[in-house]
Amino acid sequence: MTVPGAAGHDAVLLAGGRASRMGGIDKTALVADGLALSDHAVRAAAGARSVVLVGLRDGRTAPDGVVLTREDPPFGGPVAGIAAGLAAITESAPWTLVLACDLVRPERAVSVLFGAANDEADVDGFVAVDQDGRRQPLLALYRSDALRAAVRVLGDPTGAAVRRLTADLRLVDVPLSADLCADVDEPEDATRATASARLLD
Repeated sequence: MTVPGAAGHDAVLLAGGRASRMGGIDKTALVADGLALSDHAVRAAAGARSVVLVGLRDGRTAPDGVVLTREDPPFGGPVAGIAAGLAAITESAPWTLVLACDLVRPERAVSVLFGAANDEADVDGFVAVDQDGRRQPLLALYRSDALRAAVRVLGDPTGAAVRRLTADLRLVDVPLSADLCADVDEPEDATRATASARLLD
């Protein structure tokens, strides 16, 4: 899996949600096809120069080579997670993949996203769009400079909306099928999307 051209990319993977609609369980520890959802996200980021996993809960581990960090304060929201992830990257690649860790099929979704991206396009990024026409800013490929600038302009990221962060970015919509945008927000989602979903021991 490669970013358009040979520019290269980093990956910021977001695992820090409270999952309040699911009783506070660790959604990223749900298993689909034999892997925790967080591990699927790491696989989707294969080929990134730096992979940063933000907000993984205590007691969980990440594969070798993955940088672990946490937004401050914890559970500060996805924009705070993005900011923390970017801050953990010492030498930024031209592109940054931002990916939520509650997606069920992120490998395929990211492959489609990257396939539609164009390094020569005069835009700030490429964002997945679901079948209802809703942008999915946590399944997107951003020019790193543009994303970092948006974080700086925003100021305090705690509790900020992702759509506010990305409001002024020039983004190209990449339509994805419903199954590739499927995430886990409700208990029914876990049952439907992961079939035999269970929590890791």
